[in-house]
Amino acid sequence: MNERITRYAPYVWLVYLIALVFQPMFDPDTTAVDWVATAVMVAAFLPLYRAGLAERDQRRLTVLLAAMAGLGVVGTLVNAAAGVFIVYAAAFAGRLSPIRRAVMTVAVLAGLAGLTFLVSSTPMPWRLLAVAPIVVLVLVAGASGIIAAERARTQAQLRRANEEIERLATIAERERIARDLHDLLGQTLSVIVLKAELASRILPADPDRSGQEMREVEQTARTALGEVRTAVAGYRAKGLGAELVNSRRALAAAGVDADAALDLPVLPAEHEAALALAMREAVTNVVRHADARRTTIRACATADEVELEVTDDGRGASGRDGSGLSGMRERITALGGQVDLQTGPAGSARPGTRVLVRLPRTALDPAVPTATAEQ
Repeated sequence: MNERITRYAPYVWLVYLIALVFQPMFDPDTTAVDWVATAVMVAAFLPLYRAGLAERDQRRLTVLLAAMAGLGVVGTLVNAAAGVFIVYAAAFAGRLSPIRRAVMTVAVLAGLAGLTFLVSSTPMPWRLLAVAPIVVLVLVAGASGIIAAERARTQAQLRRANEEIERLATIAERERIARDLHDLLGQTLSVIVLKAELASRILPADPDRSGQEMREVEQTARTALGEVRTAVAGYRAKGLGAELVNSRRALAAAGVDADAALDLPVLPAEHEAALALAMREAVTNVVRHADARRTTIRACATADEVELEVTDDGRGASGRDGSGLSGMRERITALGGQVDLQTGPAGSARPGTRVLVRLPRTALDPAVPTATAEQ
């Protein structure tokens, strides 16, 4: 119902065509020819008006405006109120762009409306009574049309901007989910692979231990499933303490000795989640790629920032950052921190890798240890 009202609303303005009947109705010199000429002018104008409502092309709209204005000027030879057609042209002129073009067109139309006073053969006072209001209405309709068109263009720009913001937000959310799933599953799946390989190797010699390893694989898989479900619900991490336990388990499964210590104040939830996922990614890289014998995990707070450091004695990092490290950098950078990745001296047999994550110490409570672990 509302759509139908909106569609037909512009036709309400055709009521102003009633001005064309005043002169034939009250002028004693009116003939049947004047009535027929007025009807012909209205019949010629209505298709132009309908086409103008739907036209969006600037050139074709200009042609329609010129036709309306021409009809108004010529029509004044018969009916002084024919200048009302110029008023409708001025209303459409507001849709021209840029705005300077619209203003100039309205000015020209106002000049044409004034010109009808000179070319009209209608006697006074009908000529003055018809032309003077039309000149004023041309200016008012033109200004209103320009304002309405500018408002519509602004709303269209805002609509496009909102659509772009939504698109970028969707992309960012997809990237966030991809990063979180990578961080959540990368380490867990590595543990599953290692334990499954171990169970396969020791099955002939030690079936009981092989069964224990497979039960641990099952438990790890169930844990991963739970983490995926909570990640989809928007949950990022369980905290540094819980993440340290998972990291120890993964390193032990890979045969890597771990020396870990956390001594941090209470952190904002977003900061702790970011550090927990950074620890997970760093440990996952050790398990997958480092071929390390020993890993050290340290987390502490200075006067200005909190730091997480993960070092190993493995083969060292090489090449460009993978998706995990890139995601870590993006997440930490978004919180105002930074990630430094260093490899030991070139040429060393086992140069090792050092991942140092720094976050600003902002809005933190006084030092209250959240987790301390030593080995």
